[in-house]
Amino acid sequence: MLKIDVVRSVAALRAATRPHRQAGKRIGLVPTMGALHQGHLELVKVARRHADFVVATIFVNPLQFKPGEDLDAYPRDETTDLNLLAATGADLAFAPNVAEMYPKNFSTEVKVGELTRYLDGPARPGHFEGVATVVTKLFNQAQPDIACFGEKDFQQLQVIRRLTRDLDLPIEILGVPTVRDEDGLAMSSRNRYLTERERIAAAMLPAALKDAVTELQAGRAAAPVLEKTRAALRAAGFNPIDYVELCDSETLQPLPAAREGSRLFAAAHLGRTRLIDNWPVL
Repeated sequence: MLKIDVVRSVAALRAATRPHRQAGKRIGLVPTMGALHQGHLELVKVARRHADFVVATIFVNPLQFKPGEDLDAYPRDETTDLNLLAATGADLAFAPNVAEMYPKNFSTEVKVGELTRYLDGPARPGHFEGVATVVTKLFNQAQPDIACFGEKDFQQLQVIRRLTRDLDLPIEILGVPTVRDEDGLAMSSRNRYLTERERIAAAMLPAALKDAVTELQAGRAAAPVLEKTRAALRAAGFNPIDYVELCDSETLQPLPAAREGSRLFAAAHLGRTRLIDNWPVL
């Protein structure tokens, strides 16, 4: 069985990456919260193509869960994750505990303002501050040349691009297309929560969004198309629906109709599972 080196402290991570950096090798970073699926592994593959030494992180970040969310229930299977990373070509896994990432009296927060005013910003207060803070720390700890993030979490990807630009971090952010199951459902660690019946119904999310994209591309106003999409999701059992919105892909501001660079976003609950998805429109 393939093995992967595992480090659990920032000091050990820096010691492991230093010789590669000094040798002029490009370091790639793939941040994850574990419970890996094919979408995560695609990130590793992309990093492998763009870097000489690939570091994957496994850390369930408590700062990005609001009260009442699934922090304690979030799936964890480190042994399986490490085997998958080794088989996919990662060179090193960084798997710290909470105390290593957030020492006693930790009190610093990174906030990206404009891009978090919409979509998951109001739906999950504090979420993006937690994401931005942990990603900034991981960037400082690993000092990568490139970092890979999935387009399934498109708002997160844009937030990370913005913080990287605004803080002058010398890191290239690579967005990787969403990996989907055969029925179109975007792969997610939280899909494990779905019951068999819910998993069948979940395919309505990408199906409804694809139908909406077709109508928006034909020039229909966004409001009736979005309401029709919400109705289709409610009929399939989604409740509540956090949002179905057409937005500019750069600013994430809602749009009244499709235009170049627009993207359709949705977040909705099916049973105890919150599903998100997005599709480019024009």
